[in-house]
Amino acid sequence: MLKKTILIVDDEPKTRQGLKKTLEDWANGQFEIISTDGASAAIDILKQKEIHILITDISMPEMNGIEMLKRLQVQKHYPVVIIISAYSEFDYAQEAIQLGVLNYLLKPLSKKKLIEAVEKAVEVQKKREREGKLTRIIDERLVDVKVEEKAEDSHIQRAMNYVDQHLNEQLTLKEVAAFVHLNSSYFSVLFKDQTKMTFSEYVTRSRLQKAKNLLIESNLPVSEIAEAVGYNTAKYFIKIFKEYEGQTPSKYRKTAMMKDF
Repeated sequence: MLKKTILIVDDEPKTRQGLKKTLEDWANGQFEIISTDGASAAIDILKQKEIHILITDISMPEMNGIEMLKRLQVQKHYPVVIIISAYSEFDYAQEAIQLGVLNYLLKPLSKKKLIEAVEKAVEVQKKREREGKLTRIIDERLVDVKVEEKAEDSHIQRAMNYVDQHLNEQLTLKEVAAFVHLNSSYFSVLFKDQTKMTFSEYVTRSRLQKAKNLLIESNLPVSEIAEAVGYNTAKYFIKIFKEYEGQTPSKYRKTAMMKDF
């Protein structure tokens, strides 16, 4: 897995070097720490390389830190930002908050406060990354169906809720139809009419959605994930997963972990 990168932007050489040294000692090789002396150079770096955490001074010649952040808003990968300043400027602080800055630290910085701020930034960045991964594995057809049905307390809504709560069990159309007090033939037609998919397809898509979440969020072996989403054998689970996703669960997990989000 690629190292995460922290970029320090400060036009004062002594401060910049001090911050870099402190973070290199703290990171112990787990993060790449780079630095530059101005906003323009920082923007160029951010265009060429993904920066996960940005630590920047506000007061710099040519372009201040706030203006730099405004320009970075259009970036695909917006880093977690920590601002440092020699002045306690309320207006700057307010604007920084509006730009999503995580922390506003005053110079001179203590090593303890800097490291605490960076450790918090690391946690925020991990959360963003995880949310980004989960967003990319969502089955849009399931989302559309759930949103449409949620508008009313219908038989189909209750049926879907029942399925979602019993994905680890062997589900049958007859069982779910009985749960919502409908004839199974009528329920089958009604389900397809309202969701634009068969009951069987809904169950399969729901099982695979849960499986994808588990592949990303946990270290459970594929055999246990298969069982957790209602498949009797890992072999059959892998077959169905490959039909829908175009790759095996193991390959899916490996690809998701390696992707640059």
